[in-house]
Amino acid sequence: MARRLIECVPNFSEGRDEEKVRAISQAIASVPGAVVLDLEMDSDHHRSVITFVAPPDVAVEAALAGAAKAVELIDLRQHRGAHPRIGALDVLPFVPLSGVTLEECVRLAESAAAELWRRLRIPCYLYEAAARRPERVQLENIRRGQFEALREEIGTNPDRAPDTGEPVIHPTAGATVVGARKFLIAYNINLRTPDVEIARRIAKAIRFSSGGYRHVKAMGVDLASRGLAQVSMNLTDFESTPAHRVFETVKREAERHGVQVAGSEIVGLIPRKALEMTAEFYLQIENFNSSLVLENRLEQAMEERGGLKEFLDALAAPAGAPGGGSAAAASAAMAAALGAMVARLAKLEAAEFEQMRAFFTEAVERDAAAFREVMAAYRRPKEERQPYVESALQGATRVPLEVFVKARELEARLNELRAAAPAKFSSDVATAQALAKAAREGARANVEINLESLPEGEFRAKVQAALAEAADSGPLS
Repeated sequence: MARRLIECVPNFSEGRDEEKVRAISQAIASVPGAVVLDLEMDSDHHRSVITFVAPPDVAVEAALAGAAKAVELIDLRQHRGAHPRIGALDVLPFVPLSGVTLEECVRLAESAAAELWRRLRIPCYLYEAAARRPERVQLENIRRGQFEALREEIGTNPDRAPDTGEPVIHPTAGATVVGARKFLIAYNINLRTPDVEIARRIAKAIRFSSGGYRHVKAMGVDLASRGLAQVSMNLTDFESTPAHRVFETVKREAERHGVQVAGSEIVGLIPRKALEMTAEFYLQIENFNSSLVLENRLEQAMEERGGLKEFLDALAAPAGAPGGGSAAAASAAMAAALGAMVARLAKLEAAEFEQMRAFFTEAVERDAAAFREVMAAYRRPKEERQPYVESALQGATRVPLEVFVKARELEARLNELRAAAPAKFSSDVATAQALAKAAREGARANVEINLESLPEGEFRAKVQAALAEAADSGPLS
């Protein structure tokens, strides 16, 4: 099973003191399950970008660890740099990387924003997919005027009120913009001129807000330490507006001003596919496709050979997660896959089975993640444990309940398939039905055992009612 991973790319307002930035990176990496992949510093921007990946249940805690260290080390009152900023932790985006939806990242962003206020008293603004107000979808609208303007207006101008927390800026750490978005490429092109006005004109020509490329944000920056001007960009959809197209346009615009390109740089990481697209463009390889890349072919082969074994090894390990709930969801995923196979062979509609398969496959990891959250809650200090345990147990109950309800629906669809498909497929459908029934019964057992640990209340009553309603509908076979 593919591992569920979030990419998180926090931007910090410190790009000149390596010791401070390393301390922030180490704080993030100290959270079990978080892996720092990259650290970029820029003294002219006076900004650093740290890229880390983590499972969804770890990503928020790792980000908060980095935020706490940034609050300790960074004082925005003393900060001056070329890049706009409103906070010590200026921007905190959550990006779906593997087995995670953008909607889940929105929930993580909301959780992180709430915790930044609760733990560190940093007010937060939500942007991109997490935005609650249309004008806050775009980051630049939130950051207008930077820290200094926000400090003056946050308590008096309703349009500057934060989405989480009170309208009171943190005196040294400012505010933070938290969001969920798709993968973007931070891409800069340096010009052989110190004239920043040329960079600004080129940025205006290519950015979407001024009539340029749909998926480009750009600004002109003075790289004083290098005697260069820079076109600093975010490519928000590299498949629609690829990096090589932007590079060629900037190069052409620079030549119009009598300036050459000195080079370009990536801030953070870039997807392999973006480089593949660039190679195809410049090398003009006939019939190019991603399977010609050695690493892609190797990864595909390893995934085909190791997926089920990896899951079964994890299931057999004495770790508690994945456990019975994950196994129930996996059984349902196999049942749905068999249903899709039979439907296709019988020339019937398979889309609903594929949708179910996707749901159950995702539920395998969601169930394991929910169990890990329960264990993390029990590790908290005894005096503050109870609300976290109850919340985690509710999450660990919701997933198998969803599997239980969806497995019943799957059983009904398999009954219809058995009646419609030719008899030669009866053994395949029967196997799928047995797997779906096992998923339903296993999921119900997981719901019931979690309910035993939950106190009486609205949540428990709703879950019990859902189970009773399903039972009242009678057997499906």
